[in-house]
Amino acid sequence: MTMTMRILFSSPYMLPEYDRFRPIFESAGIEVVLAPVQERLSEAELLPYAGQVDGVICGDDWFSARVLEAFAPRLKVISKWGTGIDSIDGETAARLGVRVCNTPGAFTEAVADSVMAYILAFARRLPWTDRAVKAGRWEKLPNRALHECTLGVVGVGRIGKTVMRRAKPFGMRLLGNDIVDIPRSFVEEVGVEMLPLHPLLEGADFVSLNCDLNPSSRKLMSREAFELMPPEAVLINTSRGPVVDQNALIEALQAGRIAGAALDVYEDEPLPKDSPLLRMENVLLAPHNANSSPAAWERVHWNTLRSLLVGLGLTPPKDVESGLRDSEARSRKARA
Repeated sequence: MTMTMRILFSSPYMLPEYDRFRPIFESAGIEVVLAPVQERLSEAELLPYAGQVDGVICGDDWFSARVLEAFAPRLKVISKWGTGIDSIDGETAARLGVRVCNTPGAFTEAVADSVMAYILAFARRLPWTDRAVKAGRWEKLPNRALHECTLGVVGVGRIGKTVMRRAKPFGMRLLGNDIVDIPRSFVEEVGVEMLPLHPLLEGADFVSLNCDLNPSSRKLMSREAFELMPPEAVLINTSRGPVVDQNALIEALQAGRIAGAALDVYEDEPLPKDSPLLRMENVLLAPHNANSSPAAWERVHWNTLRSLLVGLGLTPPKDVESGLRDSEARSRKARA
């Protein structure tokens, strides 16, 4: 007897769109298990599905070695919505023959825009000026012009490069840090000075974290790192929460060792309701939403579906191929 093909559907970005994609699964004869999820599924939340699914459409669910081994040998493909796959144990997946798919570079433009928005918000003190006036205080807050500021970018990949290309026309001095060599052509294009991490932290007014989460970057921003930053410096993290030692960040903010922080990602998501960060006036917070872009999201929806079907050994129907082509065309048009 042939076993019905079944998938686990747990991407928080795609779940609200599920009814739109339901006919695709039905026509392919795929049974869909919808998982209740707010941000991501933990090991404990994933394990009850072990051995029950052939594929997964997920967000940042924690597919550790333990989870993958429990899901094997039935699991064939994990189609991850988005770019980062650090929550999936790649070595174990490869050993077990589980295909891991994502959409590299999907959110470069949106995330770079978010970084620049944070820089401008802090430099020009816009949120604080707005609050003061609405509270009846006619205060002239001291602001900074960006040409007076230095931006340090940690992780000069797709997003880091795009952030620098946006910052250059503002006249910002640019510092960069990466564990790999950056092409000379880009260094000359934007005039960035590539430095080891410590000198970058000592010299930057704004530090933007745009690196991948890997063993070398986990808790890169430690207590010692914050002690190197000047007191007027602002940390911006739109990469991954665990790149920052969150307790060390809270200590640095409370002690006034740095001036502020803009955070889109956290060690624990959603951010716990008792986090001191929620009560800090010099912190701007967002719910892991720096990637927000209708055109980019649509492209990722269709690419995630296509990757799942291919990983299951199925031919994507015309609806999927046309949806992907249309979304890519809209994305190109938006960039033109």
